[in-house]
Amino acid sequence: MSEACRVTAHFDEVLRAGIDGGAAPGAVAIIVNRDGVVWHGSAGERVIHSGNPMTDDTVGAIYSMTKSITGAAAMQLVEQGKLELDAPAGNICSWLNQVVVLDGFDGNAQPITRAPKSPVTLRQLLTHTSGLTYEIWNSNEARWRIHAGVPGLFTLNNDALKIPLAFDPGTQWEYGIGIDWVGKMIETVSGMSLGDYFAAYLTGPLGMSDTAFTRTPSMLERAASVHARTPDGSFVSMDLPQPEKPEFELGGGGLHGTVGDYGRFIRMILNDGVLDGQRVLKNTTVREMCKNQIGSIRVNKLNTIAPLLSNDAEFFPGQPKSWGLTFQINETAGETGRPAGTLMWAGLANSFYWIDRQNGIGGAYLSQILPFGDKKSLNLFYAIERAAYQSLI
Repeated sequence: MSEACRVTAHFDEVLRAGIDGGAAPGAVAIIVNRDGVVWHGSAGERVIHSGNPMTDDTVGAIYSMTKSITGAAAMQLVEQGKLELDAPAGNICSWLNQVVVLDGFDGNAQPITRAPKSPVTLRQLLTHTSGLTYEIWNSNEARWRIHAGVPGLFTLNNDALKIPLAFDPGTQWEYGIGIDWVGKMIETVSGMSLGDYFAAYLTGPLGMSDTAFTRTPSMLERAASVHARTPDGSFVSMDLPQPEKPEFELGGGGLHGTVGDYGRFIRMILNDGVLDGQRVLKNTTVREMCKNQIGSIRVNKLNTIAPLLSNDAEFFPGQPKSWGLTFQINETAGETGRPAGTLMWAGLANSFYWIDRQNGIGGAYLSQILPFGDKKSLNLFYAIERAAYQSLI
């Protein structure tokens, strides 16, 4: 057996063992380097007990893996001078000039609000330091939505984005909807819908033909269902409701795609903004995106208040993590073999990716299960990453 075949067989074995061990009903994963695909594999089923196998071209909801794509699109417009990282974001989306800070609730259950000490900027929206949060992990935001009658984010109603800040901009890190507002900013200055902008200037030039907010008939034929892990560890397929009249495309989490497509995005970042002769970002821009943009502030653990959607979650607990534009950055080496400076993030249905620019490799993993932060699924992603460093570096 050739060395390449041996490595492929080893990765296939790691993935199959994880699925057989209950990590997910099915998963698909990819490892890439600057030059191309090192390995691409799949195991299990798209829908539990269906007999419909997971295949390399399976389409899934990538949720917050959307964020890095939206961030890259925003940085294209920064390059063109149409957006500014440190100007008030309210110059583009006027509602952000009106946003207040929610300091809690008084004894009569009324919200305590005040003006922020400084305006929200694009850089803060991209780095989760704006003060905008997610109701899944912030109890005050969840309480505010009920009090004010503000719809949940996944209604895709424009009013769903109109929430208060949890703290003054630039003072803390908390994961939130900031990049959904970045999507709105892109639409405002480009005059295009977010999906049309991606297709014209980012996913289209990168050859990511299976990545979109609205799935094509071909994508629907290859789509995996989202599953819930039950208390006994088994899975049940979920029929997630779709918004009847969506008013915007969710730049922070609305894309569907394949890991093959996402591997192309990773390779673009590994290659300083160019892929197969198509340059979508300047090399200096990519290098800036991959730097710590939040100074001494550090990424916090996500503490759930919605256990059906998310567990408490943190990658590499106890290790310091910062944030770039728009990736989490490991400040120290990880036990999988990744060095300090490695980029990563994830999607709500337990999809994950990593980008190691030092060694020129990266990868993505797609499962479709809830709640987020599933230990078995995350450990399978780590096992694939660990195998990559053991076999390739």
